[in-house]
Amino acid sequence: MSSSNITANWSYPTSVKLGRGRIKELADACKSLGIKKPLLITDRGLASMAITKNALDILEDAGLGRAIFADVDPNPNEKNLEAGVKAFKDGGHDGVVAFGGGSGLDLGKCVAFMAGQTRPVWDFEDIGDWWTRANLEGIAPIVAVPTTAGTGSEVGRASVITNSVTHVKKIIFHPKFLPGVVISDPELTVGMPKIITAGTGMDAFAHCLEAYSSPFYHPMSAGIALEGMRLVKEFLPRAYREGTDLEARANMMAAAAMGAVAFQKGLGAIHALSHPIGAVYNTHHGMTNAVVMPAVLRFNRKAIEEKIGRAAAYLGISGGFDGFYDYVLKLRSDLGVPETLTAMGIASDRIDELSAMAIEDPSAGGNPVAMTLENTKTLFRDCF
Repeated sequence: MSSSNITANWSYPTSVKLGRGRIKELADACKSLGIKKPLLITDRGLASMAITKNALDILEDAGLGRAIFADVDPNPNEKNLEAGVKAFKDGGHDGVVAFGGGSGLDLGKCVAFMAGQTRPVWDFEDIGDWWTRANLEGIAPIVAVPTTAGTGSEVGRASVITNSVTHVKKIIFHPKFLPGVVISDPELTVGMPKIITAGTGMDAFAHCLEAYSSPFYHPMSAGIALEGMRLVKEFLPRAYREGTDLEARANMMAAAAMGAVAFQKGLGAIHALSHPIGAVYNTHHGMTNAVVMPAVLRFNRKAIEEKIGRAAAYLGISGGFDGFYDYVLKLRSDLGVPETLTAMGIASDRIDELSAMAIEDPSAGGNPVAMTLENTKTLFRDCF
């Protein structure tokens, strides 16, 4: 389908309503989940924007109120979460509209989850069967409304929450984190600044690339990741050049969702490095992924060369691994991505600390080359 009028209804991995103007279905989405008094959760930057006011108007016109919580940091932490849960309880809310980019979506989902729990959030980290500790009856329904195209959190069963004391990002997981309804309206993304379009788009690409490269066996995810990379290759440069290109915006929303579905196969060193950098320096997650991506490709080359060669052929890139690597460099350049962590404003004096955090990150286990403290220090140095 090649037009700006892309419209689709998907039931995989949840109910997804994709298309221009579909934000108008927000109230109906809430009602379909039994939500009568939703709390819209978003970040501070979006709180005063017209798209957010419009969403609140839609809820209010349907008799669902216009409650909003926006005390959300770019990398949400447990303090944001505690404040959000308090607002949810104090307002007598019965569901959440998670609205925004990764931060608003992640915190919104986590508030809905934690509203009925008695344990601290860290007891639900994505470790073994810790998710079974949750009180199922205490989990509120969620409608997710992404306003960027990158994280894919709208179709994810987890949230990333930063510990404000240790500065470590933790993945909080439960199957019920998956929103009951997703509204992906490309018109909500046209106002993204170029730098956010680039960063979020490269996040989607990183999800697809790392899922595809992961050594774990999951052919379904590998196929989704491969097509996700193709969509990014075709449509991210268009969305970056012309923000009002709704065909490009819609396809990037699809690619973002595909990346998040695919990475159940695994992530890797790109995310293992970017998580501690983001936690310590508060950098944009997707842009950080883009900065470290070439170094990680070099680091993993021997383990992924053949696989990347197949991907390159599918993507219409000649030259196998080298051609793919050159494509990544050009894409970064075209999108204005800093070439190194130094250019991003990160100092190299905390490599030991960052490396120790990286090898403990859950993403490290999915890297095609085993990450040790020593080789991770070398990898970090290669990013500066």
